Amino acid sequence: MDFSSLNKSRRSIRDFKPNQVPESVLKQILEDALWSPSWSNTHPYYLAIAQGDTLELIKNDYLKLFDQAWPLMNGNWLKKLQLLIFRKGWPDGDFRTIFKYPHTLQKRRVKTGKALYEFLGITRDDKEGKEKAWRQNFEFFGAPVAMFLFVHKDLKAYAALDAGIFLQTIMLSAHCLGLGTCAQGALATWASPVRNHLEIPKDFKLIVGLSLGYPSDNPVNTFNVGRDDLDLGF
Repeated sequence: MDFSSLNKSRRSIRDFKPNQVPESVLKQILEDALWSPSWSNTHPYYLAIAQGDTLELIKNDYLKLFDQAWPLMNGNWLKKLQLLIFRKGWPDGDFRTIFKYPHTLQKRRVKTGKALYEFLGITRDDKEGKEKAWRQNFEFFGAPVAMFLFVHKDLKAYAALDAGIFLQTIMLSAHCLGLGTCAQGALATWASPVRNHLEIPKDFKLIVGLSLGYPSDNPVNTFNVGRDDLDLGF
């Protein structure tokens, strides 16, 4: 497959087969990612990987926090106040994942979210459908491997830049080898589930998670909202 075909055929996978990823395949993906360029070749990130029993423990922690927070975040002002006061399910991530988007970016965000919900058959008033769709993020969409990418706090924006390049290399390598991935900013909403079960260096902050495995035949894995047209400016 040529690069353009590889790049354009990659999708965010939201339903995985339970099949385990062979260690040799996982090693190949990571070796490919190690060749990602970075600021002065510093590689200012840390990748933590969870599988098997450890992944189940992390998933259970995430789901407990999500189940505590969802009814309160999506309730009336009294319930939101309850979340603020009692802090059960309150985000403990290293970066805020819930914030106001700039107008232009919000339009793109809404377009994507609306298209995905329509694809899934979730209507505007379907609260249960929305909750189920969001909850699947913290179940890693059934993937047998979850990766958590941390950035060094002292390299600031450049650590995030290098981490993005590293993450893209993982995703394209996995796709080339017949696997699928889904990068999930939502997993950075809470950092405690990861730190509770994996040893993370103190100077690194969780910026994104990634689910990895073999894609199922679920139609959701064909979802593609498309891209804006190229504007070269000349």
